[in-house]
Amino acid sequence: MTEQHAHRFERGTDGPKVILVGVDGSDSAFRAMSYAAGLARRQHALLAVVYVQPVLAAGVALGAPVAETTDEIAENLITHIRTAAERTKGIFEVRWEFHTFRGDPYSGLVKAADELKADAVVVGASEQAGHRIVGSVAVRLVKAGRWPVTVVP
Repeated sequence: MTEQHAHRFERGTDGPKVILVGVDGSDSAFRAMSYAAGLARRQHALLAVVYVQPVLAAGVALGAPVAETTDEIAENLITHIRTAAERTKGIFEVRWEFHTFRGDPYSGLVKAADELKADAVVVGASEQAGHRIVGSVAVRLVKAGRWPVTVVP
């Protein structure tokens, strides 16, 4: 094996090293996080928990404190994750990191998966009825075909 090939990144060859889960505070996202945490624990992988903070131009134009609201959501999510990790310490050990990205959920998760070199992506099923017509983030991630995607109901 040449030196060039020894350091080349190869996704998913020895089992996942990074499992990315998208969270937004919904019940299905928390179920997805639990599922992804189990996968990460069994695979000895890093669990990358990602919250994509929406950029709401219309809200900003109307003077709504959008950044403060999404920052508060992110803080609540990380507090919830830390509490769960502390509660299961010694029983259920998993390495995890929390990341926030800005943008729409699909683009943010794609960017996160690329930057974090995710081997797998886990998301909760959409709880919004309109997504059956337009297409959910999960469907768009599957169609992108760049990572194994698990959609948790």
